[in-house]
Amino acid sequence: MHPDRYAVAGNPVEHSRSPLIHSLFAQATGQALEYGRLLCPLDAFPPTVKRFAEDGAKGCNVTVPFKFEAFEMATHHSRRAELAQAANTLRFDPEGWYADNTDGIGLVRDITQHAGVSLEGQRVLLLGAGGASAGVLGPLIEAQPAEIVMANRTVEKAQAIVDRHRDWAAQHGVALHARPLTDPGQAYDVFINGTAASLSGSGVPVGADVLRPGTLALDMMYGPAAQAFLQWARDHGAVARDGLGMLVEQAAESFYIWRGVRPDTKPVLAHLRQIVDAPKTP
Repeated sequence: MHPDRYAVAGNPVEHSRSPLIHSLFAQATGQALEYGRLLCPLDAFPPTVKRFAEDGAKGCNVTVPFKFEAFEMATHHSRRAELAQAANTLRFDPEGWYADNTDGIGLVRDITQHAGVSLEGQRVLLLGAGGASAGVLGPLIEAQPAEIVMANRTVEKAQAIVDRHRDWAAQHGVALHARPLTDPGQAYDVFINGTAASLSGSGVPVGADVLRPGTLALDMMYGPAAQAFLQWARDHGAVARDGLGMLVEQAAESFYIWRGVRPDTKPVLAHLRQIVDAPKTP
């Protein structure tokens, strides 16, 4: 009997840690599966994923830049995918594909469980209004901070996402606002960078007054791309954190959606941390 097949679909995907993460999950839980990489041409994501499903695969993770297309391809959606209008997890059910977005719950679990920071009653600044930030906003609201500000260069784009989450925020008693990058506010308890600034090396796009001593400053990137942000945060008295824990936690939620088994993330995160943080030999 052949193992069930899954993959991470995106462009690029060659550097993705997801195959290693899911291999470790499978070993720890005794699940028979294979997890690979699916490179999708920028103009051919739907047919590439459809062929993968037709070849007998059971599901896939979706990374940049296809999360919005993945949402559109599914016939059934989770509440958090509907709020984000984007999906990073597809399950190829015979009665119709199921789409979910596990980025937000991955972020929240990393902050609350691994970093040990409660979000309840806190003031949170979420930078960016792309797919990453849209994907995490719903679960952040569920964690019931006092306030979330989404700041973006184009404030209208942030406002559209905020408006989509308005009722959800009201249900959870969370004040939700959109602001421009030029006026993001000051002295937040938690600062989350969901922009591509770290990836492009363009620096942190807001001033250090968004921080206070002890602010948790988290970049969704990890590895070399996150180092400049982490150093900036430390230099200004914040507690710096990268996105590696979020990566592992969102993968664990995808694994649960596919397999019905929730893996222990701590040993997998520790293993990846050793790899990512290992000094590079010249």
